[in-house]
Amino acid sequence: MSNDTSALTPLSRLPNFDPRAVPVLRTDADLPAVSADRLRPEALAQRFALPPSWQPEVTMERRFANRQPAQASVLVPIVLRDEPTVLLTQRTEHLSTHSGQVAFPGGRMDDTDATPAATALREAQEEVGLAPEHVRVLGSLPIYTTGTAYIVTPVVGLVSPGFSLQLNPDEVASAFEVPLAFLMNPANHRRHAYEAEGVRREWFSMPWMDGGQERFIWGATAGMLRNFYRFLAA
Repeated sequence: MSNDTSALTPLSRLPNFDPRAVPVLRTDADLPAVSADRLRPEALAQRFALPPSWQPEVTMERRFANRQPAQASVLVPIVLRDEPTVLLTQRTEHLSTHSGQVAFPGGRMDDTDATPAATALREAQEEVGLAPEHVRVLGSLPIYTTGTAYIVTPVVGLVSPGFSLQLNPDEVASAFEVPLAFLMNPANHRRHAYEAEGVRREWFSMPWMDGGQERFIWGATAGMLRNFYRFLAA
């Protein structure tokens, strides 16, 4: 389930800061996991067609980048295996923002993109070679604003098997899949907090062991997955 071209890279450009070393405050094992029947393809489609009343839990990070806000989209690609998975990427180390981090395929909206979904599909094809014809878009989750001033629309899509990936080596170090059931179980959602220069930052992490390698899912990606959990659990 993985397509790896590099070793684990640093997860933050901040000096003396590694999110993997920040203590876990707690997990949310007291919350129920999303049941398997709600993770079936048609149940997911029905949930987006008739969404419940719910509220996202995480929508904005404390801003730490001095740059103009930019509209962006990511694809939350749910691969239709016997047990559904989510396709994620590990970004290359040299990128200016979120380098080395686990992320959804996605990026900045272009003027030629008609919709956020068009951005997500284009970026997924450019980054990992996922052809749009393999993706059935279900809908979007609430906008998530990152600390680097990206205003992100997460677009959820079902990905039919049989696709092949071609990673863009300038942006993506590796691609891998994580079981959707693992990500939709809050017992695997770890809470962290870190204070520096009088500013407290809080985030979730959802580390996944991909063979012998830990994929440290945290920050914006984990925040959007947490919102997806709230949406499906509502």
